[in-house]
Amino acid sequence: MSAPFEERSGVVPCGTPWGQWYQTLEEVFIEIQVPPGTRAQDIRCDLQSRHVALAGKLFDSTIADEGTWTLEDRKMVRIVLTKTKRDAANCWTSLLESEYAADPWVQDQMQRKLTLERFQKENPGFDFSGAEISGNYTKGGPDFSNLEK
Repeated sequence: MSAPFEERSGVVPCGTPWGQWYQTLEEVFIEIQVPPGTRAQDIRCDLQSRHVALAGKLFDSTIADEGTWTLEDRKMVRIVLTKTKRDAANCWTSLLESEYAADPWVQDQMQRKLTLERFQKENPGFDFSGAEISGNYTKGGPDFSNLEK
């Protein structure tokens, strides 16, 4: 179980006209298709807490100093943003404030994935990567922190 949760369980992407975005408990990933042969020096990507120069005003805040971008195979820009609020209750419903919202089914799948990732983080001895979840998993699922151990 040394691989990150999203590598074992997959991701729930939200497609866009220019690529896709997806999220984990701690990060938001943006994949932007660019013309083949693009060079890194041709890209201007300014990452701020609530704004990405290639995209626009983000749905929620991120830690600007921890954001990175890479050009992969000279045809895709991958942006990795670290969420300010890193818990299963903070499931972004959209990449930007007014654009690229996940449809209801994708949003439901994203929330399920984040809740399972939360369970994995809370119970490192178990593997939740292939698990299914039902019931109340919105806003991160039930809070078990008050239960006696």
